[in-house]
Amino acid sequence: MKLVELNGKWEMRQLNGPDWLEAVVPGSVYHDLLNAGAMPDPFYRENEYEVLELSNYDYEYRRTFQIDAGILAHDRVVLRCEGLDTLCELYLNGMLILNSDNMHRTYETDIKAALIPGDNTIHAVFRSPVEYSLRKQAELKLVNCSDAVEGISHLRKAHSMFGWDWGPKLPDMGIWRSISIQGYDSARIDDVYITQSHGENKVLLDVRVRTEGWHEAEREIVVGVRTPSGGILEYCRCETSGTDHHIEVEIAAPELWWPNNLGAQPLYNVEVLLVQQEKELDRKDLRIGLRTLTVKQEEDQWGESFAFEVNGLPIFSMGADYILEDNLLARCSRERTDRLLQSCVAANFNTIRVWGGGCYPDDYFYDLCDEYGLIVWQDHLYACGIYALTEAFEENITHETIDNMKRLRHHASLGLWCGNNEQEMAWDEWDWENLTSLQLKADYIKQYEVLLPAIAKDIDPNTFYWRASPSSKGSFDKPNDENYGDMHYWGVWHGKEPFTAYRKLYPRYMSEFGLQSFPALKTIESFTLPEDRNIFSYVMESHQKNNTGNEKILYYIGETYRYPKDFESVLYASQLIQAEGMRCGVEHWRRHRGRCMGALYWQLNDCWPVASWSGIDYFGRWKAMHYAARHFFAPILVSAHDEGTRVSLHVSNESREEVSGELSWRLLNPVSEVLLESVKPVETAAFSSARAEQLDFSHMLDTKDKKRAAYLEYTLTVDGRVTSQGTVLFVKPKHFSFADPGLEAVLDEEEDRFVITVKSKAYARFVALEFKETDAIFSDNYFDMPGGAARTVTVAKKALSSSRTAEELRVQLSLRSVFDI
Repeated sequence: MKLVELNGKWEMRQLNGPDWLEAVVPGSVYHDLLNAGAMPDPFYRENEYEVLELSNYDYEYRRTFQIDAGILAHDRVVLRCEGLDTLCELYLNGMLILNSDNMHRTYETDIKAALIPGDNTIHAVFRSPVEYSLRKQAELKLVNCSDAVEGISHLRKAHSMFGWDWGPKLPDMGIWRSISIQGYDSARIDDVYITQSHGENKVLLDVRVRTEGWHEAEREIVVGVRTPSGGILEYCRCETSGTDHHIEVEIAAPELWWPNNLGAQPLYNVEVLLVQQEKELDRKDLRIGLRTLTVKQEEDQWGESFAFEVNGLPIFSMGADYILEDNLLARCSRERTDRLLQSCVAANFNTIRVWGGGCYPDDYFYDLCDEYGLIVWQDHLYACGIYALTEAFEENITHETIDNMKRLRHHASLGLWCGNNEQEMAWDEWDWENLTSLQLKADYIKQYEVLLPAIAKDIDPNTFYWRASPSSKGSFDKPNDENYGDMHYWGVWHGKEPFTAYRKLYPRYMSEFGLQSFPALKTIESFTLPEDRNIFSYVMESHQKNNTGNEKILYYIGETYRYPKDFESVLYASQLIQAEGMRCGVEHWRRHRGRCMGALYWQLNDCWPVASWSGIDYFGRWKAMHYAARHFFAPILVSAHDEGTRVSLHVSNESREEVSGELSWRLLNPVSEVLLESVKPVETAAFSSARAEQLDFSHMLDTKDKKRAAYLEYTLTVDGRVTSQGTVLFVKPKHFSFADPGLEAVLDEEEDRFVITVKSKAYARFVALEFKETDAIFSDNYFDMPGGAARTVTVAKKALSSSRTAEELRVQLSLRSVFDI
């Protein structure tokens, strides 16, 4: 039970430095130095390189706290450290009580003998992670991400803090999670694990409780379950004898948990109390969802399936890969994560992959995923590197894995544990064997195909374990094979292949693919001076960590659009090619539902303001891709597969009900005069995708000029409402004969929102709305519209970054389309 909270005010300084500065825990060295004015903003211009030098030093923290006789009267008094980043020596009243070397672990140590009544002093010394990594690398050279500080595989610290091809080299340090003193009498709860057995209209919970006792006494365990509405379902009591106890609770008429767009997310609270003579000794509170959730793998005509199966239904998994939200972890918060995950829900995600180069998120991340119906693909924290499985390293990561599996395994949203990111593939494709040794390759097999699976089987057998991402059959057997397991594909982007190359692939589950773009101008203005705003300036290149990234962005812009007329047009065009590329891939894989059962693009978010693969930038601003995701991840989707002048239209239904509607299409000229049109009824079964129409315009579009002067518009209408729509050009946009759409917008105010009516005189592609000073999330953006039409877009007042009047927003509102590039 918690006795003394040690979060809050501390002091810090460079080790043995002249002045102590105010500090806050949880926090970090960079965060405290920044707040004290002792270092520049690491994200501004090229300050990153100056701030990196600060990580070459050691730092110390201290504070005093009060202890009374009541605390010392407890049988056991422990210090609980939920996050020490990373190389830390911890002293209590001058006595060394703990050495830590793993950011991802929770440390507990008995401190009763070191405490004294009255004032006590706690002192933490953090050693330089850069010096340690470089020193260890000199002793044993290990391969790791080429964009990071060398030697990071030697240290159990979030790897991307050392730099990545989208992140800065800012390896911070400090007490990054809660620290407290806790006391126990007679016994404590060591572990609670809940297993669900689903029957007809009932769920049986097996609540396994492990206790630790150090005095013989009569005790009992009390388990209570609260329903989603807050009512008490049942209290069960069990007298303790031994350490393992199984208590069964039957839940009749269970309310099942479903992923986003497939049902509700009811959550039950399980309370576990350890009681002695009516006195509560300890308690654990867990919130669970009643569901079955695993990965279905069955042999079929293509190879072997790989699909999340929820409550017996295989679903198409849709989402993105999540990285650290800030390089200064102290600036992360539940509110910030909530905004990000709400954006995922708004874009019809049902899955989010926690990538293995960061850290295990805070509890609130998983709580929110539980609430929003986002299945979590959880990588263990190993990425793009080689690890030496020494005896000490194995012991360290065993504790790390157990700590986090126990902490997270009860969450309804937890879908799978994955051993690592891209290591099996790297041994197979990146020539690691010739760079290192067969011993290290053998260590890989032992770590990911023996050690971690064994821990998973013991600690969390209810959750699916996957060896690596990507992987097929394990043991370096074609790990990126599209017919087995999951797949990463970078021919588009790194290989500069066209977007349509996605259509040649039929992965069972595509867990990583992407295209870069620049963030919004407002984001770039946050870290630049006006003279920096050229993508090849030193500052802009410092905020582009992929060494050929700007070149590739321009390559794809040049393949798609005309040469941008100014800096803002480069930013806009970059976001369009990103959105189009992702749409091309996702729609293709959804058309082949059954063969492919998942598409997670790289990447969801940013950890600083930067050019990257993200769909939402560092400040939470939606790029064109995130608006596009709202459409291509929509449960009911109509999409087009075009080859020359032939187009097939497909309806994908990722819902639990059959969909009946009308599919209409129009062949139009640049001013949206109708050349040909048709409408037909369509029906698509639940959880299926089918071709609904096959069109061939070769007889009409038989010259280059005619192809440049026609486009196809298609629309799916269900119950009188436009559910999904799109357009097809028969030439690259840079060759299409766009007419000036003469875009206009009228903004009106209603009680809780602003309503914008957009009008166009001709076909307008990727119509983008923006407020120059105020951030907003629009009901739709970057959309196509025909000439002579009006489109209504709304902005909820709560979705604005600051309160504004209608007149202020009218002045700020700007519109553009592809015609303006």
